[in-house]
Amino acid sequence: MGAVNLRAFREKVKKHRKGMRAFLTRVENNPPRGLAGMVAAIDAEVWQETDCLGCANCCRKMTPTFTDKDVRRISRHLGMTQDDFRARWLYRDRKGDWMNRSQPCQFLDTRTNMCGIYEVRPADCAGFPHLTRRPMTDYMQWHRQNLQYCPATYRMVEKLKARVAGLPKG
Repeated sequence: MGAVNLRAFREKVKKHRKGMRAFLTRVENNPPRGLAGMVAAIDAEVWQETDCLGCANCCRKMTPTFTDKDVRRISRHLGMTQDDFRARWLYRDRKGDWMNRSQPCQFLDTRTNMCGIYEVRPADCAGFPHLTRRPMTDYMQWHRQNLQYCPATYRMVEKLKARVAGLPKG
């Protein structure tokens, strides 16, 4: 596995993103029979091929949503008050969610791609990229977004597209 060539990944995304997003919209509007089972099998394959420590693009380019529970847990772990934690590292977005002020994430060690608070990381990070969240059709907007950041999501959509193309019509 090893390091992900993010430049090559960005080029691949640029070339195929529009078609993959359209495919996800079609699946969302007309899910194939057995979609959850297909995605569960694909998920297992994708993680055999993907090493997050060889990438960490999510931590470099995205921000998780921090729930109040996340803030309590992380601030306690860091020996800070919740207010100090928020003031130092977070901001409220237009929807009122707590997000990182900066990118890459302040807890990412960019030399090793390791998370400095992995044991207590936000729930959003722990579940990322949410490939098997059910019902899958409720998470299509996240897959459409994550395509451009996450090689695992991109690979899942590639594999799903190939499987759906191989299904009998009708």
